[in-house]
Amino acid sequence: MIVLFATCTKYGEGVHPAAMTTVSTSTLKGANIDKNMKEFLEKIEKQNRVQAYYPVFQDVHVMIYIGFGFLMVFLKKHCWTSVGFNFVIAAWSMQLAILLTGFWHMALVEEEFHKITLDIPSLIVGDFGAGAVLITFGALLGKCDLPQLWVLATLEIIFYALNEGICAGLLQAVDMGGSMYVHTFGAYFGLAASYHFKTKLARSDDGGKENGGGYLSQTIAMVGTIFLYMFWPSFNGALASENQQQRVIINTVLAISASCLAAAAICRIKFGKLEMEVILNATLAGGVAVGSASDLVVTAGIAMAIGALAGVVSALGFLYLGKWLSDNINLQDTCGVHNLHGLPGVLGGIIGSFSAGFAEYSFLGDANALSDTFAALKDGKRSTSE
Repeated sequence: MIVLFATCTKYGEGVHPAAMTTVSTSTLKGANIDKNMKEFLEKIEKQNRVQAYYPVFQDVHVMIYIGFGFLMVFLKKHCWTSVGFNFVIAAWSMQLAILLTGFWHMALVEEEFHKITLDIPSLIVGDFGAGAVLITFGALLGKCDLPQLWVLATLEIIFYALNEGICAGLLQAVDMGGSMYVHTFGAYFGLAASYHFKTKLARSDDGGKENGGGYLSQTIAMVGTIFLYMFWPSFNGALASENQQQRVIINTVLAISASCLAAAAICRIKFGKLEMEVILNATLAGGVAVGSASDLVVTAGIAMAIGALAGVVSALGFLYLGKWLSDNINLQDTCGVHNLHGLPGVLGGIIGSFSAGFAEYSFLGDANALSDTFAALKDGKRSTSE
């Protein structure tokens, strides 16, 4: 990996010291004022780029290493291993995702090869790839060792980056929060791996006493849930810009808070109290479901409705669907990634497609806002409904 980064990457604009521009106010005078002002504005733009992307990158980083890491601690006999595996595999997957995402975009979209540019957005892209791998890890938690997980992560990033290159690069489909590219892909890749890998190891024939959570482990796992809940708006809006980013953050906060309440309501209806497995997971489903449409929805009520629906679907999945799949087709899903990431991700993709089709009405005919959101509109060959 060191050799690949040394030979196949380069610093992006404003990162390399040779590209820095220093301008003093004393030089902003006379015949050179236009040139000097341009250089000054370029310097400010580079500074603003760090201020715009680094905070949300750190938020996403917290989600990957603390949020996902501690959420997987719920398995009482796998606590330290869960955090350790999450840490190591996330670091590897992030590096690999940066390289392979850049490679597939060059191969499929640019059709020419050059060094991959490194900047803060490329680090965010790497974290997205790591997120998909950690979702997959949740389906196999407890029945794979570190070398097996390393091989699985390496294979997954190859196809994750290919899928992202085809969808976001060639098709130019908008998926701002990664409902389809990250959550759905990671969930079903993990379910496919789990279905064909040591199925007997994850069976819980003792009623869940050995393959389940304990009071302390689930309490610690709640830390991961809270961190994910807090920073999910940054995950969805990390690569958005200006007012688009504000819209994504607001919609995500409203949607994930609605899913929290909806999942809790399902628990109360079913048990008369809160069920820990549902609270740990289904409360977050709104952030997944609203991801694809987070920059397209322009009404707070719709964002909340999406979140509430996702919370209900996810909670019912944890209460009924997971056990049904285990009993009938022997599909083992340790962390319930199908219910938290798979089903809400599919729901988010469907909602995103409808939101894209109605975007012209939602954006009130603002051609500039539409073209900024849908890159495929700029050449005039496609409409939002396509």
